[in-house]
Amino acid sequence: MTTLFRGGTVVTNLLRLPITDAVAVHDGRVVALGSEALDWASAWDDVVDLDGRCLVPGFRDGHAHPLVGGIEMASLQLAGLTTVEAIIAAVADWAAAHPADQWILGAGYSPAVLPGGVGDARWLDAVAGDRPVALTANDHHTMWVNSGALTAAGIDTSTPDPDGGEIVRRGDGSPIGTLREFGALNVVQAVMPPTDAAARAGGLPTCLGELARHGIVWVQDALVTVDLFDTYLAAASAGPLSCRFNLAFRAEPGSWRAQVDEFVEQQALLAAVDGAGRSLTARTVKFFADGVIEAGTGFLLEPYADAPHTCGLPNWVPEELADAVRTFDAAGFQIHIHAIGDGGVRMALDAIEHARRCNRAADRRPVIAHTQLVHMDDLPRFASLGVIANFEPIWSQLDPIMVDLTIPRLGPERSRLQYRIGTLVGSGARISFGSDWPVSSLNPVDGLAVAVTRTTNAGTPVGGWLPDERVPLLQAISAYSAGTAYQAFEEHDRGTLAPGAWADLAVLAADITTLDGDEARDVTVDHTMLAGATVYRAA
Repeated sequence: MTTLFRGGTVVTNLLRLPITDAVAVHDGRVVALGSEALDWASAWDDVVDLDGRCLVPGFRDGHAHPLVGGIEMASLQLAGLTTVEAIIAAVADWAAAHPADQWILGAGYSPAVLPGGVGDARWLDAVAGDRPVALTANDHHTMWVNSGALTAAGIDTSTPDPDGGEIVRRGDGSPIGTLREFGALNVVQAVMPPTDAAARAGGLPTCLGELARHGIVWVQDALVTVDLFDTYLAAASAGPLSCRFNLAFRAEPGSWRAQVDEFVEQQALLAAVDGAGRSLTARTVKFFADGVIEAGTGFLLEPYADAPHTCGLPNWVPEELADAVRTFDAAGFQIHIHAIGDGGVRMALDAIEHARRCNRAADRRPVIAHTQLVHMDDLPRFASLGVIANFEPIWSQLDPIMVDLTIPRLGPERSRLQYRIGTLVGSGARISFGSDWPVSSLNPVDGLAVAVTRTTNAGTPVGGWLPDERVPLLQAISAYSAGTAYQAFEEHDRGTLAPGAWADLAVLAADITTLDGDEARDVTVDHTMLAGATVYRAA
């Protein structure tokens, strides 16, 4: 199959030819660019007239939870609701429409909608009665539950905070109905109806459809349980998927030593099914250094401005994290660490440095995901240690979570040190972009717009929040493609449109290189191609 794309703007991610006007594809690979593409063949199987549109390397999401996102789309969706009353009404409507459901499960509400980020169980009791309700916030580190869920989980006034979690309480010590971090969330999830195999299997085509629709051809699935791994494996065994994935196993504090052999065995199982990596690889181990700042669980070097008694909630003892990172690194796994607060980032950098010092020389490419708050002293360490700073650029704006929760908790001085994308690029560090979907929008164009402008959808503040941290559009596109290809050890034949590279590409409905960031937000994808095969075409 030979295809010519011509008549528009082609972004290549190549230093010698960053933009051209045509690209030729043959047998799944790019074979020529520009005038050479026009003359490459005397006859074409397909000629696509870009008609002034923009073609870019296929987007690659460096940190997301795609299968979870697909599964969640079948549950009560709370994203976009802006008042407590709207959320309660949605729960009431769902309860009435699903009378046979033992539990009411929802996801996607913004903690900024709730006073201080805290939801009261009694508000949900009023519309659900004794039926348990569990609503997961869009940060996936917070859960709002009703009294029925608290009772089912055995959580009452006498229940101590679990390790790695917090039960938010009223003045009398009784649980108010908000749980923070996995140690607390797991107590409720242990008694919730499990997601069955049919729901997981149904979630995969849903997520694949969403990925293709947004021009995404590769994703780092940042947390894969055994059940999710089996779902991916079963699908890939039936043939190539319409998106490629690298799967990350989660290392658990206290039990990680027993997981080493388990993860190696799962890698071998995957190699037996998809040894060529057509759809799946599983080279990564994920760690959670801390929680999130808006919930007060991100680990800070100095106490929170609004809670001077605490620096947050680290999930690991630093020495144990360093030992675990060293061990998985020695076993050949890529390290991927969620680190939000400056204390979490430092602990992650220290652990990676420990592994480099103790283990043999290797091409490691460790990733610190989110990289929200970095102490000035730690900024140069990303480049010196070869650490990839993964950002979810859509978060680097003055949205309600930032304004109402995060900045009051950090105070003005530390708030100005958030999402230092431009600074880290200038330091020589490698960066990659992602979405953390379903935490936030899957659409890469949404992230591109914020990376370039540092403004909200309303265009505020004028000139951008922390404007020195903005990045040019072509650099932002590269972070979503070439940067994530480097993260995936695939830069030799993916992430650019160099001749010889796989033809992973997306055709956008407009030429975003001619638009400002605010205008670019509305651009959609017309065509997605993975290794030369069309996986999405707009109607």
